[in-house]
Amino acid sequence: SSISKNSLKSSLLKLECHFTWTLLKQDVDLNDLEETVGDQIEFLAKSNIRNYNLLSYVCHLKNLNEEALRNLQKAEELVKKDHPDEATSKSLVTWGNYAWIYYHMERYEEAQTYVSKVENSCRKLSSTAQQKIQLPDIYAEQGWALLKFGRKYYERAKNCFENALKNEPNSPEFNAGYAIAMYRLEDFSYHQYEDESPRSLQPLKRAVELNPNDTFIMALLALKLQDYKQVDEGERYIEEAMQKTPDLPYFLRYAAKFYRRKGEMDKALEILKKALAVTPKSAFLHHQLGLCYRAKLFQLKRTTRYPPQEQVEELIRLSIFHFKTATDQKTTFFSAYIDLANMYAERRMYEEAEEAFQKALQVRIMCYDDKQQFYYFYGNFQRFHMKSESEAIRCYLEGLKIEKDSYARNMCRDALKKLLEQRIQRGLEDATDFSTLGHVHNLNGEKHKAIECYEKAMALCPNNEEYLRALCELRLSI
Repeated sequence: SSISKNSLKSSLLKLECHFTWTLLKQDVDLNDLEETVGDQIEFLAKSNIRNYNLLSYVCHLKNLNEEALRNLQKAEELVKKDHPDEATSKSLVTWGNYAWIYYHMERYEEAQTYVSKVENSCRKLSSTAQQKIQLPDIYAEQGWALLKFGRKYYERAKNCFENALKNEPNSPEFNAGYAIAMYRLEDFSYHQYEDESPRSLQPLKRAVELNPNDTFIMALLALKLQDYKQVDEGERYIEEAMQKTPDLPYFLRYAAKFYRRKGEMDKALEILKKALAVTPKSAFLHHQLGLCYRAKLFQLKRTTRYPPQEQVEELIRLSIFHFKTATDQKTTFFSAYIDLANMYAERRMYEEAEEAFQKALQVRIMCYDDKQQFYYFYGNFQRFHMKSESEAIRCYLEGLKIEKDSYARNMCRDALKKLLEQRIQRGLEDATDFSTLGHVHNLNGEKHKAIECYEKAMALCPNNEEYLRALCELRLSI
């Protein structure tokens, strides 16, 4: 073709669209993402232009370029219908995606046509000479796409919405995106900052004021209030939202979570089943159902001295079924694998439990606290079910080696300390137990206790250089 491939490629890289936003396919389960976006197109009509854009990118990642083009056509039709006055600025991302897909299909003339379309439009829209145009809409669309690609992307998503808000601080949509990003970022660090007031509370309240009909955000606000013990205020939002959208699956899943955490399992189950009837393949819903049955199991065991065996069996069976369905539907669902593994262990299905743990460990998208959580639960499995204390100690230590503070890391530390102290009480200890306990005391800042432990380790193993070095360092640091 007459077009130089290299100059085309360098123009493509300057475009603002899904292909230049570093959305990596190894970070998502593509089938699950396609399902989710498809459901949203059906039930949340307001954001469909960006949903079709994202769906075209997902199709491309699955090597379905013809289908990708069809989704871009749908996005274009919606722009003409809903935004006739701003057709150009609302189409830039779509045109960028067109250019990239044609490029991958080796249809370089058509790719060049779309590149030129974007470049000419940017010249018209932007008074400055620069090609890369920074439109709030484009920042926001990038933010929404990042949110869909999971935890690793939430910080970047928050920054995109912040940039969009600089130009339009009162935009309901940008405020909604910003609040969701803040909520999700906090959802993972929540356990650490129990004394702080949540940074997402203000953005959520503002987003609800600006989006009085967006029950999804109302539900997030309710959950955040519940986190901080303002349950009644939270419930008021849930009840108000229930009046507005009694059938919307995106609202219902969070309403159910609210009631599950409040301890009202039957109400939560009823709401989840209603949502499941609408979106039967939702991994999120299956996971929540599993959590409800598990909570009912724990309630039964707590409140009944001799719980009826068949009732126990049935609750375990139901929670295994739903956790398993969640992981089948979404192969990257880390917490569902962990919950499934623990449930198999509860039922003494140890091979299945081991397999589920291994699948959790293979999930590529793990943050540090996921790994710490994995080692905590796997350590418990080794200790209580496989009866291997040495393997449990190894696991808890692995969790501690990841030196970032989290709720899960504290759990590893406490479990390890307790186990070592028990071994020492039972007279089973060896030198490594003392040195490991010394290490735990040192992490807790208990220097004197740490020195005592290392001295005991030295007494059992006098020439060990590692213990000697640790002792010297500790004595110097006091």
